[in-house]
Amino acid sequence: MTMQFSDIASQAVADGRIAPEEIQVLRELGWADGQMDPDEAETLFVANDALVEPNREWCDFFVEALSNFIVHTVEPHGYVDQEMGDELAYRIDRDGRVDSLAELELLVRVLEISTSVPVSLRSYTLQQIEAAIEHGEGPTRHGELAGSGINAAEVALLRRMIFAPGSEGAATVCQTEAELLFRLKDAALYEPNAPEWQELFVQGVGNFLLGFAGPEALSAERAAELEAFMNAEGAGIGGFLSRMVTSDVEDSFGSLLGDADPDSFDWQAEAQAGAELEPAEADWLRDQLDADEELDDYEKALIVFIDAETGESFVPRP
Repeated sequence: MTMQFSDIASQAVADGRIAPEEIQVLRELGWADGQMDPDEAETLFVANDALVEPNREWCDFFVEALSNFIVHTVEPHGYVDQEMGDELAYRIDRDGRVDSLAELELLVRVLEISTSVPVSLRSYTLQQIEAAIEHGEGPTRHGELAGSGINAAEVALLRRMIFAPGSEGAATVCQTEAELLFRLKDAALYEPNAPEWQELFVQGVGNFLLGFAGPEALSAERAAELEAFMNAEGAGIGGFLSRMVTSDVEDSFGSLLGDADPDSFDWQAEAQAGAELEPAEADWLRDQLDADEELDDYEKALIVFIDAETGESFVPRP
């Protein structure tokens, strides 16, 4: 680590603020030799802890620099091992929780650009959003994000985490994540939620029930085939999900999947399999619906979606 890098970071710690021109110098110095070193990474964490009101330039630099350091330092590049994942969570969670939105953005970005991350790191990241919604405090509840319900920033972060390549099923929603969506829905059911929340709830749970999720992450080749299928006109659930997916998710898909050859894929078989609700999945859904006393608007919207995609009427338990 150069003296100038250390001096600028130390001054930011002392002042509690950092100017855009200083951030630019840090950016240039940090990649002067092509990569950051551990001392520089630790210096950025210390500076972030000290800043009173981090600006957007700082947050962008903090996330970009440290996510690249975390994901591309250990061989093979793109795979965050358990040691690195534990170290990151420990560094962020020294006082028992994520304190800044920059730190939460860093966790999400690591999931987005990684081929694989430890289950513990993914769970830790999701827990931060869940805790903020349940308790009304945390990094997504500061300043203009303060308030009750599920806000737009939290919806965006959840969407990015659930569909991140480093999630449990790349480009799909797993059972753990679908159950999280139900818990969050129940926790904020009577609060003034962001309009995007119902869309994500229906899209996420619908993806788990009728999509292509499996016990293991998809290979890049298989994911490319499924992405091509989902974008094909009239492809059952794929058509529905493609209309609902935001540009954030499309960007995540695009970075992971690449191009697919539509002639090499059995569209009809996948459409039929994707639009069928298996008995075990139907039982799981009924269990989720039974967790509260009556069907709410979110659950009704989900059932309407399932009926439309399967061509059958889903019947909850009486």
